[in-house]
Formats: sequence, C-alpha cells, structure tokens
Amino acid sequence: QVQLVETGGGLVQAGGSLLLSCAASGNIPSRNVMGWYRQAPGKQRELVATITYKNNINYADSVEGRFTISRDNAQNTAYLQMNGLKPEDTAAYICNFRELYTSDNYWGQGTQVTVSS
Repeated sequence: QVQLVETGGGLVQAGGSLLLSCAASGNIPSRNVMGWYRQAPGKQRELVATITYKNNINYADSVEGRFTISRDNAQNTAYLQMNGLKPEDTAAYICNFRELYTSDNYWGQGTQVTVSS
C-alpha cells in the first residue's frame, strides 16, 4: 500500500506561483510513475503532468511551459512548480502514483488551488 500526501495548495492571484508537493510513503516500488491531475467542480479530472522513475516527463498542452514536474526519488516525493497561474487553473490538484509492475493506482486527497483574477 502506498499513501500520498499533497501540500502546497492555496489562494494566489493570476500570474502568481505555487509549489505543490506529493510525498509517498509505505511500500514504494522503485519502478513507478507519479503524476498530477486536477479536477474542478462539474468538470472531468484531467492529467496535468506525469514523471516516471527515470524522469521521463509528459505535460498537458494547457500547462506546457508554465508548470514543471520533478521528483526526488530519495525522498519519494514529486513536485509541481506552477508559474504564471491563470484563473482557469483553479482546481483540486490530486497526486497519483502508479506501480509499473502491478499497475496499481494510488491517489492522494487533493490540494486546492484557487487563482483569482
């Protein structure tokens, strides 16, 4: 079992920045993909960015060039640096951990990001 705890959400004005963190604990397989998804009320959950244990990265088009995903394997933590935030980025940001061996998925509780105009 893997547990995920997200921190770093908050209220920020348009153009501001936030750093989200996702700390994984428990039995953590080395070969994995961590990622950030977001979901606004009444909207479908969408992928924001993913990063593999080998640091292969994928971004959604909507955040490319503004957000940076990274990870610290020694600390089992993934980060999402969000710059140039827009009101459209307002959502609950949810951390995901997927084991590549079993394909088991784990989700965090989410951290709210609100961007005011």
